[in-house]
Amino acid sequence: MLKGISPLLNADVLHALKSMGHGDMLAIVDTNFPADAIARQTTLGHLLRIDNVSAAEAVAAVLSLMPLDTFIADAAARMEVVGAADVVPQVQGEVQAAIDSAEGKHWPLTAVERFAFYERAKTAYCVIQTGERRFYGCFTLTKGVIPPEN
Repeated sequence: MLKGISPLLNADVLHALKSMGHGDMLAIVDTNFPADAIARQTTLGHLLRIDNVSAAEAVAAVLSLMPLDTFIADAAARMEVVGAADVVPQVQGEVQAAIDSAEGKHWPLTAVERFAFYERAKTAYCVIQTGERRFYGCFTLTKGVIPPEN
């Protein structure tokens, strides 16, 4: 255990977060996502896990340490529901609330079509699979910067 760091963030996830640079993206995905196959194509090259937690809990833990990129419009994205692009399932609403809380303001999730999301995840630095069992619990987050203290 470390003071001030969520116990959900294991050593492998912490190392990945620290290794990422600004503009690097990570994917946080549910249990149904083809996580291992996609993760093998990422920069890190292997799957990371935050088991037995919801997508919102994993996103909150990651964003407790990682700032979102303020220079791009899609720094936080969600997999859109097939055939219903405007539908926002409960799991995505919970993640939206976690993002808003971490950022201290509303930060809208960009919808990404399912197969485009798979391609997007392949370009990520890493993939983190959660214990989320609800459908469409898949998100990408792009790392921003922490400005210097004056």
